[in-house]
Amino acid sequence: MPLVNYIPIATTLFSVYFFLKLYRHWQNHRHTLYVFWWMLGVFFYGAGTITESLHTLTGYHPANFKAWYIFGALLGGAPLAQGTVHLLLKEKTAKALSVILTTVIIATSILVILSPLAPPPHPKLTGKILEWTFIRYITPFINIYAFFFLVGGAIYSAVLYAENSDYKSRFWGNVLIAIGGLLPGIGGSSAKAGYVEVLYITEFIGLCFIYAGYQLIKSSSVKSKHKNQTAQPA
Repeated sequence: MPLVNYIPIATTLFSVYFFLKLYRHWQNHRHTLYVFWWMLGVFFYGAGTITESLHTLTGYHPANFKAWYIFGALLGGAPLAQGTVHLLLKEKTAKALSVILTTVIIATSILVILSPLAPPPHPKLTGKILEWTFIRYITPFINIYAFFFLVGGAIYSAVLYAENSDYKSRFWGNVLIAIGGLLPGIGGSSAKAGYVEVLYITEFIGLCFIYAGYQLIKSSSVKSKHKNQTAQPA
């Protein structure tokens, strides 16, 4: 089996490390809902790559495929994006969007669990296995939401910090997060075209970029320009 198929194992291990870092951050600042959602995001990111790892090591199994679709396609970027929602928007708006997002993901996950599966056309993971094909028309809306807030939110913050050289670390941190959020989306498009190996690569590199961006922002000595973040340096 090509070496690229084992990349999700490395991504899973790195996700565990990143999750623990975020968990310690959140433990020290429990009022920070944006950190809580980022922590959830990295957890589900790693859960998605665990299913890819199991697929590599043990082959195709219907239950693992459904777990992959839920953790990867539905939860791969949405919780991370929701962290940005809680960072940038008013608390009432952010909580309302959290309820809507959670409801949509739970409802879609139930549909995935209940959907019959067609025999896989090849050993690669693909949403084409779902016989309830309408599910695949719901997923893009969740992914667009995730892209808009995760990548768009990071770009917005980068532009905000670009005005002053004192915010250099925060500027580059957000640039890295924007790139990291964009890469899995590119990989996802490649996976739909049948090149799932590209997704494995972009997931790993994307998470590395997001981690590097998080570290740069957290280590910055200047105060954040976001009101929801001014209670702490990071």
